Amino acid sequence: MPSTDRYSAPAIGAHWIIALLILVAWPLGVYMHELPLSPYKLKLYSYHKWIGITVLLLFVVRIAVRTLMPPPAPLPAPAWQHKIATATHHLLYLLMFLVPLTGWLMSSAKGFQTVYFGVLPLPDLVGKDKELGDLLKEVHESLNWLLFVLVGLHVAGALKHHIIDRDATLRRMLPFGK
Repeated sequence: MPSTDRYSAPAIGAHWIIALLILVAWPLGVYMHELPLSPYKLKLYSYHKWIGITVLLLFVVRIAVRTLMPPPAPLPAPAWQHKIATATHHLLYLLMFLVPLTGWLMSSAKGFQTVYFGVLPLPDLVGKDKELGDLLKEVHESLNWLLFVLVGLHVAGALKHHIIDRDATLRRMLPFGK
């Protein structure tokens, strides 16, 4: 039976760790993209890939946690707000999967193997193919911009509930307090 007041500790932990990783990976990706080829740029690409794979792994954990520990019941709000919140959450979950996956696919297609934390070589998901790599680069970037917009909407919605509605929506997901 879901709790009526707060999300579970594992759900809260997964939420904030993934949020932090996305907030690091996104500007890192934008920054490193514009750098000239150098050992420094390659190091940043490795960090970016490690973060992406970690998000992908934590996404799996997050789905398991959500399945085993359902979230608390939604707080009272107009039906249209519930529909927007549900759609936004579903899209965020989809993007937590697709953004790292398209990055991994792109790396594979461009002929750059992903080596997790510099020690665990991950299999290439597709063979080397320049045209596919270029297409996946565009898809990866587009999905990242969509993620950026949705995260902004998610944060705006949480702040609206906290500041304007003065309800417990945000407090239920904070890692501290009751």
